[in-house]
Amino acid sequence: MRRWPTLLIAALLALVHADLWFGKGNMPYVMSLRKQLVEQQAVNDAARERNVSVAAEVSDLKEGLEMVEEKARAELGMVRPDEILVQVSARR
Repeated sequence: MRRWPTLLIAALLALVHADLWFGKGNMPYVMSLRKQLVEQQAVNDAARERNVSVAAEVSDLKEGLEMVEEKARAELGMVRPDEILVQVSARR
């Protein structure tokens, strides 16, 4: 007669443990979610850094023409009407 409470508690413990491994929020599922979370945080950090860089560039473009002029010269090869473009190549 004293074995029934022990067996009942062991059966309940086994049910709880089985639910932990095979139920709705099981451990393998939780571990895969944690892995996805770490990967998404890395993507978010990279996007955050890119956003800071773009925000700084936008701020520079709003504040003055120096940044616009620098971009036009570097990326488009533009010069002012009264300037002469001189290119120097390195010797080999």
